[in-house]
Amino acid sequence: MSVGAKLGIAMLRALYRMPLGVQAALGRAVGAVAYRLAGSRRRIALRNVALCFPHLDPAERERLVREHFGWLFRSLLERGLLWYAPVERLKALIQIEGDVGLAERSERPVMWLVPHFVGLDVAGVATQLFQKRQVGSIYQAQSDPVWDAEIRKGRLRFNRGEVFARSESALPLVRAIRRGWAFFNLPDMDFGRREAAFVPFFDVPAATLLAPSKMARALNMVVQPVVAEILPGGQGYKVKFLPAWDDWPSDDAEADAARMNRWIEEQIRHCPAQYLWVHKRFKTRPEGEASLYG
Repeated sequence: MSVGAKLGIAMLRALYRMPLGVQAALGRAVGAVAYRLAGSRRRIALRNVALCFPHLDPAERERLVREHFGWLFRSLLERGLLWYAPVERLKALIQIEGDVGLAERSERPVMWLVPHFVGLDVAGVATQLFQKRQVGSIYQAQSDPVWDAEIRKGRLRFNRGEVFARSESALPLVRAIRRGWAFFNLPDMDFGRREAAFVPFFDVPAATLLAPSKMARALNMVVQPVVAEILPGGQGYKVKFLPAWDDWPSDDAEADAARMNRWIEEQIRHCPAQYLWVHKRFKTRPEGEASLYG
């Protein structure tokens, strides 16, 4: 497996030197092939889109998922750009909207809520290049140690924080936040029933983490939503640091989870093809309810 990882890393190191427009075209082409070959992920994405956008007819859903695969594989191939390109090139490609400096000015620790759009790694880079606060985030450790080491190295290349494996204790992250670090939080994946509530996501009950609300309340955090978007062709990327929520968290973590989902829905409607549809967002079902993925 490590041989494949080494070849993949070598490919990323070769691709990042190309003009972004060339990388973008290649990513779309690979995505078109993957749409045909990656049957399982294609079916998951089509099912998710059918659940979330029942008003679309089958042809419209297929077009949306085909487009999604193009953006998804763009994001994967352009990971080398984020990991290896000079800082000056990255700063020229990343457009910032909103208050990127909130975290470094705030007397309270800041939680960035960053939903799973395909450009979220660009948002991670932006939090390190355009503000000075140390950043902590959680990541899914990879089974291949070579890939795992390269991902960690890429995400920590600017020496501006730490990534904590999801399988490990949350205490090191909590201690870092108490020292003033910002928290780059990805709140919208299905991790089962533990510390989750079933709240609507596009009118479908979805196991949604209560931890963002509970952590923000316990640590007296400012919560600022952040959304990343990949722009067409060689135009680069846009990262929007939106106004901090002044009434979140509340004393009702389940209500907070529902509100967070509604906000994510709004962002998806703005840019539907770039949301991570290949994830089984509705994998966990309420007791007694059948799987939505057959």
